Amino acid sequence: MENIKDKLKNIIVVIPSLNPDEKLMKVVESMIAAGFSRVLIVNDGSDSEHLKPFAEAKETSGCTVLGYEENRGKGHALKTAFRYITEHEPGCRGVVTVDGDGQHSAKDSVLVASDMIDNPGCVVLGCRDFSKKDVPTHNMLGNRITSLIFGLLCGIRLSDTQTGLRGIPGEYLAEFSDIEGERFEYETNMLLYMKENGIDLLERSIDTIYIEDNKSSHFRVFRDSAKIYRPILKFSLGSIMSMLIDLSLFTIFCRIFSYLPDTQEIFVATFGARIVSSLFNYFYNRNAVFKSEGSDRGSMLRYYMLAAMQLTASWLGVSALSTLFKAVGFAKTAIKVLVDITLFLISFQIQREWVFKKEK
Repeated sequence: MENIKDKLKNIIVVIPSLNPDEKLMKVVESMIAAGFSRVLIVNDGSDSEHLKPFAEAKETSGCTVLGYEENRGKGHALKTAFRYITEHEPGCRGVVTVDGDGQHSAKDSVLVASDMIDNPGCVVLGCRDFSKKDVPTHNMLGNRITSLIFGLLCGIRLSDTQTGLRGIPGEYLAEFSDIEGERFEYETNMLLYMKENGIDLLERSIDTIYIEDNKSSHFRVFRDSAKIYRPILKFSLGSIMSMLIDLSLFTIFCRIFSYLPDTQEIFVATFGARIVSSLFNYFYNRNAVFKSEGSDRGSMLRYYMLAAMQLTASWLGVSALSTLFKAVGFAKTAIKVLVDITLFLISFQIQREWVFKKEK
């Protein structure tokens, strides 16, 4: 059986740290005791009162400390480490990112590293169990909301979207260094990037550890939450704007063609509105969301095949419900909102998985 130290050879533990206390050195010592031979710490602009742990780390065998004077965020610190390793550690097989406040145990870090080694090309996420009683309520709610949004809009089904314990193969470090985001949103962008580029994800169940109700966290609830959700909402923004264009034109066309029989009126209004909104949606998704490069007639053909099916489903759905509830005027628009929200969730996932899908 392979010795654990041999298995962890050329795996580097990366610890971004801001204003640490004595727990940082405990984390470093536990990682080395568990079998890791290399630890890389990034001082993310800590103040003068919190420099002692970094000085102690520098004196520890196998530990490297990088840093800069101004706080730039966890994402910037991680990318600083990835760039350093890419340039100075060509033999690195991968990294395990760990928080420096003791919330990630050495045992779980070894498990994540082992899973990464045993599954080449796969990023491993150490996922916590938020159903436990000792989990702070705001952490539990935040994770569940984010997991729900990821599942519905991005097709990424994860039990812990905000985990900082991640095993990342060395082959991805250079490209991960260029992912957008400087603070906590970087880790969210990383997940979206992996989904867009067909990089496999693997979950590893880990201990759920919260020390002093997570008081040592530097997460800024409103500012950092906004940055985390921004890349997620970017996926849906184009479809939301398209839906608004579609609804506005649908309402206008219904008035213009109100002299037609009810079913024909709805068909003409739906068809005209969808032609305009679909053109906007296609080019927005192609250029802003999925960033398809060059001319791609195949994606446009697939898009309009989907649009035709969605148009038919919207027309039939609105017509059936309008007849069922004897809707007139604005009530038809309200029915269309409900129908199109359902179709939006379905359509967006089809666009991601089929229309604009990127090859590995």
